[in-house]
Amino acid sequence: MDLGIKGKQAVVCASSKGLGHGCARALAEAGVNLVMNARGSEALEAAAEAIRADCGVEVTTVAADVTTQEGRAALLEAAGDVDILVNNAGGPPPGMWHDWDREDFIKALDANMLTPIALIKALVPGMMDRGWGRVVNITSQSVKAPIPQLGLSNAARTGLTGYVAGTSRQVAEKGVTINNLLPGIHATDRAEALDGPVAKREGISLEEARARRSATIPVRRYGTAEEFGATCAFLCSQHAGFIVGQNILLDGGATNATI
Repeated sequence: MDLGIKGKQAVVCASSKGLGHGCARALAEAGVNLVMNARGSEALEAAAEAIRADCGVEVTTVAADVTTQEGRAALLEAAGDVDILVNNAGGPPPGMWHDWDREDFIKALDANMLTPIALIKALVPGMMDRGWGRVVNITSQSVKAPIPQLGLSNAARTGLTGYVAGTSRQVAEKGVTINNLLPGIHATDRAEALDGPVAKREGISLEEARARRSATIPVRRYGTAEEFGATCAFLCSQHAGFIVGQNILLDGGATNATI
C-alpha cells in the first residue's frame, strides 16, 4: 500500500532504538524525511546512518533530552516545518505505590505527559495552517488497564490521554489527527528492564522470565518494533484521516477488555 506521505517531514522522539526506531524506519520506508532524536548521540547517529543507507531519505539528528526546555528548543530549531510528530519517551521506573514521592511524579509527568503536550503545542499550529498533519503518541497499555508496579507511568500517560481526547477533536477540522498507540510488552530494552527484576526476585533466568510473561499473552510472544512501526506509519498516512483521538492497543490481546 502506498501510504501517500512520501516527502513529508517527521519528528520522531526517542528513535535511536526500540519502538521509536521502529516508527522512524517505517516512516522512512514510506519516503518520509526524518528528524530523529535521542539522548545518546552514538546510538542515534548509527541508527540514522542505517536508515539513510537503506531508505534514501534525508535524516537529521538531534541528540538532546527533550524533557528539558533546552532540549525541546534544539529539536524544534532543527525540525523546521513538520508534518508528522511521533511523541515517545522511556517509561519511569517500576515500583509500588508507597515508593514514590512528589519528585518522582514530577519527573514522570515531565517525560510522559508535559513534554508531548509541549511538542504538540509547538508543532500542531503549523500543521493546521498547512491543512494537514499527524501526531502519534506512544503511551502504554496501562492507559486501558493499569499495571500496579507502573503507577508512575499509569498516572502520567493517562493524563496525556485525557489531554489528547479533547485536543484532537478541536484540530481535526484542519486536517490534523492526533492518536495514541498503546504498546504492550515488546522485545525492547524496556522489556529487559521489566523482566530483569522479576528474574532476580524469582531466582530464574531472564529467558525464563520472558517465557512466563509470554505465556500470559494470547499470541504467546512479545511484539516487535517492526510491526509497531508499521502501525504507526499507517496512522500517519493519507488513509488515516478519519481516525481521531483513538487509543489503539498493540499488546497481543493481553488487555482483557471488550472495548
